[in-house]
Amino acid sequence: MTTTATAAPGAHLPEHLDFLWRSPEPEKAYDVVIVGGGGHGLATAHYLARNHGITNVAVLEKGWLAGGNMARNTTLIRSNYLWDESAGIYEHALKLWEGLEEDLGYPILFSQRGVLNLAHTEQDVRDSVRRVEANKLNGIDAEWLGPDEVAKVCPIVNVSSDIRYPVQGATYQPRAGIAKHDYVAWGFARRADEAGIDLIQHCEVTGFHVGGRDGDSVTTVRTTRGDIACGTLALCAAGHSSTLLDQLGIAAPLQSHPLQALVSELLEPVHPTIVMSNAVHVYVSQAHKGELVMGAGVDSYVGYGQRGAFHVIERQMAAAVELFPVFARAHLLRSWAGVVDVTPDASPIVGRTPYDNVFLNCGWGTGGFKATPGLGWAFADTVAHGRPHPLIAPFGLDRFVTGALVDEHGAAAVAH
Repeated sequence: MTTTATAAPGAHLPEHLDFLWRSPEPEKAYDVVIVGGGGHGLATAHYLARNHGITNVAVLEKGWLAGGNMARNTTLIRSNYLWDESAGIYEHALKLWEGLEEDLGYPILFSQRGVLNLAHTEQDVRDSVRRVEANKLNGIDAEWLGPDEVAKVCPIVNVSSDIRYPVQGATYQPRAGIAKHDYVAWGFARRADEAGIDLIQHCEVTGFHVGGRDGDSVTTVRTTRGDIACGTLALCAAGHSSTLLDQLGIAAPLQSHPLQALVSELLEPVHPTIVMSNAVHVYVSQAHKGELVMGAGVDSYVGYGQRGAFHVIERQMAAAVELFPVFARAHLLRSWAGVVDVTPDASPIVGRTPYDNVFLNCGWGTGGFKATPGLGWAFADTVAHGRPHPLIAPFGLDRFVTGALVDEHGAAAVAH
């Protein structure tokens, strides 16, 4: 069985990036094989080399590096999640983001402009204040702002009382921000390549050979570029994780959904922060070049198509104009979709599998980009030592048997 999604037209590495890393032929065997050349796979490879000195590693990507969700997300970075487990991994990631440009020796345009999570109802206010207090207990910067204070942070937000969902306040995390997603991927790829790690593109996994004394390990990864033996296998395939798990006979509670986003034409700098709203369900930031970047929740249907649907875009635009009347005449430039893998509790699955040498990283839903360096750090540690790093230990697959869920669906901190 092979993965069923198709790459976008023109799926190849831009010529101006050829000099950043090698394009090697795959070796017959590696100590570690990472499936998935997106942000998480590349970050894991980097930290395997940087933190653990493990460089006999291959990263296999069926298309081109970072051509999946890494290049299709809306680049939001924050750590103001409600539950201790979520806050732990995202805050670790945010601290790494703050020094990542120096670590990679590559510009990532990390801009800490803050994020406002708007509250529109009395229940929103209660949930939001609860989250602010939980954040403070976890050492995360968080504030509760009233409507007038919201207007001071972002003057273009409509805080009028005579709209459908009046703004009653907002949580505010000043350290949150955005980064240039493709630059982040190129920086990780460049450093991994310099360490001697093989980044193998256009190499689709078609199956696995299971061996070991009791059939408890994966010995070979079968690909469109030949069989590759592995000592350890790390799966970082995001929305296509379920197809790989099917090949391994591993049951996991995952569903893949399209997630749409869009950008406007270029505008003068008018939006100083990031604004998110669950009630009207849109989030808006302004990219470095000037376009407005907008997203919402996942599409309700299951699928692997990297394409949008007009009715979702229409709702996003209506919500954005309600919050930001100043954008009413802005023109939509383009829209797209990624494929996100979602779990019942909206938290990731990271850690061991029934196979002794196979480790799984998936289920990040709409929160994968912001976790990139933190996950890469913790997952590399897990792969290197053969046991879950403390930051990701709560996200094991077995929690769906034990009932120890990390229910971000039920929290005020919606995953974006």
